[in-house]
Amino acid sequence: MKKKTSKPTSRYAARGVSAGKEEVHAAVDKLDAGLFPGSFCKITRDFLTGSKNLCNAIHSDGSGTKSIIAYLQYKESGDASVFRGISQDSIVMNIDDLLCIGAFDRILISNTVNRNARNFPGEALAQLISGAEDFLEKLRSYGMKIYSGGGETADVGDLTGAVVVDTCAVAVMARKNVISGAKITPGLAIVGLSSSGRANYEEFENSGIGSNGLTSARHDMLSPYYAKKYPETFDAGTDKKLVYCGPYRLGDKLEGSDMSVGEALLSPTRTYAPVIMKIAKKHPGLMRGLVHCSGGGQTKCLRFGRGVHFVKDALFPVPPVFRAIQKASGTSDAEMHEVYNMGHRMEVYCKPSDVGKVAKIAGDFGVEARQIGRTEKSARPDGKNHLTITRGDLVLEYGPRK
Repeated sequence: MKKKTSKPTSRYAARGVSAGKEEVHAAVDKLDAGLFPGSFCKITRDFLTGSKNLCNAIHSDGSGTKSIIAYLQYKESGDASVFRGISQDSIVMNIDDLLCIGAFDRILISNTVNRNARNFPGEALAQLISGAEDFLEKLRSYGMKIYSGGGETADVGDLTGAVVVDTCAVAVMARKNVISGAKITPGLAIVGLSSSGRANYEEFENSGIGSNGLTSARHDMLSPYYAKKYPETFDAGTDKKLVYCGPYRLGDKLEGSDMSVGEALLSPTRTYAPVIMKIAKKHPGLMRGLVHCSGGGQTKCLRFGRGVHFVKDALFPVPPVFRAIQKASGTSDAEMHEVYNMGHRMEVYCKPSDVGKVAKIAGDFGVEARQIGRTEKSARPDGKNHLTITRGDLVLEYGPRK
């Protein structure tokens, strides 16, 4: 077997981005851990009503640099509707994190758009706003009680040459319904929910890209044409060899797919809300833990549970968009799995006997699900979490997150 140990994400870091955000966690981990330490999101007592039976969670995230790809598409095509998907990206990056603690009954969101008004005009802003409202309505149709509390549009041309889209979500939930990371222990099955294909609540096929790793994906896939034409879309301090150094234009065909490169990179981030809510309703207590494979990709799980060896040895085939990114960039297997979801973006931790129940419900929504691994007792002398990923002859080892 070919065995590899994870190394620092060199290309990612060279572009001013951190995959694992160790320095952020080092600071945040010193703060109060809330009512349920080790949960995917920090959970506090109910400051909003003072109820001893309820708790609160507040979460902030956004579409990241995916908005820049939408900006490039808009500038090239003149079609502002591309930003509707960016609205979904920003919202999903919040609500799918909240799903991991079991919060989906009472959620209030607020969107913030930071734009350069010269480059991002009113027609584009209107698409962002209407896209967000339409997506919230779709979520409500599946039973999620989520509503808009307004937002802010800031004209900050000195801070961005294009547009940044962020969302803040506040949730109120019953303490008894909290799904805590503390229940991720040895002896569980890990069920992955596919990030690609087409769920029956999606309008188009999804490439699986999500909203993580788009800084590297954008530069590694797209050609120098975009650097010359749109210098406002990148940091001038980045090594020129790492700026738009790929072989593709947005309209080029993505190898192994029916999508263009632009369509693949801009696939709206899939929400797993309909699936997770149905599992919670039909099988209360089945989900011992949930991990949204966002920042950190397949290594995200390392931050949850204690004394766990995460073994992932039956992953989904790598979707074409990730194969193309790796081929264009020469990025290592270790870095690819640390930056991108590589085929599944949500993990359900359950008893091995419950795998079929999860797969059945996911399949009813057109989302492929399979057992991609298991949890074992940590094999490290210090008992800390670690991860082994196996793909054929490839073995990747990742140590504990600091």
